[in-house]
Order: sequence, then C-alpha cells, then structure tokens
Amino acid sequence: MTTNHAAALLEQTATVLILRMGSAAQAERVAHAAIEGGVRVLEIPLTTPDALSVVRTLADEYGEEIAVGTGTVLDADAAHRSLDAGASVIVTPHVAPDVLAVAKAAGALALGGAFTPTEVLASLRAGSDVVKLFPAEALGPSYLKSIKAPLAHVPICPTGGVTPGNAAEWFAAGATAVGAASYITKAGGADLDPVLITKAAAEFVGAVADARAGR
Repeated sequence: MTTNHAAALLEQTATVLILRMGSAAQAERVAHAAIEGGVRVLEIPLTTPDALSVVRTLADEYGEEIAVGTGTVLDADAAHRSLDAGASVIVTPHVAPDVLAVAKAAGALALGGAFTPTEVLASLRAGSDVVKLFPAEALGPSYLKSIKAPLAHVPICPTGGVTPGNAAEWFAAGATAVGAASYITKAGGADLDPVLITKAAAEFVGAVADARAGR
C-alpha cells in the first residue's frame, strides 16, 4: 500500500483507531468489529502482545480496504520490523527522526508524536505526514487551537480523550484527524461484544463526519 492510499483512507474517515489490547486475539476481535462499523485506519501499538501478527493478519485479510500499522514505535529497528509485517502506517508517541525516516523511505504513512509547539514543528520537519498530538486530553481542544494559531499549516491528529461528544470541538480547534481508543475498544465490555463495538465505531466515525461537515 502506498502513502497516498493510506493517506486517502485517513482523509476519508479522519479517524485512527488505537487498539491497545491485552492480547492479539482481543485486538483482532475488536478490529473486525470496528472495521464493520466504518473504521479504516488502525494502529496496533507494539505494547500489544504479538502486535506484528495482528498487523499481518489484518493486512492480509482486508488488503487495501484498510490501512493498518503500528504505534509506540520507538526506534528504527521496530519500524523495520513493522514494515516487514505489512504495516502501511507508522506512529510514534514522540519526535523520532530515525523512525520517521524509515517510514518515509518505505512509503508508509508517518504520524510522529509531539506535545509542545516546538515538538510539533520538529516532528513535521522530521517527516511526519500528520503530527500526533499526544496526550491530547491533558489540555484539551483549546490547547490545539492555540498551537494551530501560529502553525496553521501543520496537519495534527489529537489522540487521547476524543469521543463522539467532543469531536466537534477538536475539529473546530483545527484537527485534521483524531485518534479513537477506549470509546470503541471498551464498548463491548469484558466479552468484547462485536455488536456493541461495531455500534460504537459507527457512532464515532459518524460524529467525526458530522463535525467535519459543521453539522
């Protein structure tokens, strides 16, 4: 999958689902249900057990219907291993020029982490296609709005604390996309009920669509 195709899927839904789960089986179960609900870009953090096997399974099963990659990618070696497993998206929680260089060279969509304005610009200059603002819930949409005032040209994806109820605030503040996590991943309860997860995913993606449309 090319950067352009992964970027097109991100543009389509403006949502990245972070699947930080306790096992590979749980991650796959939630992923299947969330994709049914309209999610198209998925991040499997490398802290998830057997994360690379999840990436490989989803990439093989869905092909270009989705863009799946890894998160919590802390060094170039982890980026290479992710790409070898079929990742088309590489996400870091920090400014990581070595990781972003590997992603860009391979044609993967790169989301480099940042929190301060200095880090946001450094992450962009290091090769981020979209900068991941993390942890976004710490200061909320008003903080993003303040960052975007001098850095309006930087595409930013706030991650942490985003829900259907506040998605409109994040996009009004200047978000290009948003990261989704517990609202979807925990929707199915302890049994990971796929019907409830699909419903939550559809609600999240729908709220994002409404927010982008100004509804």
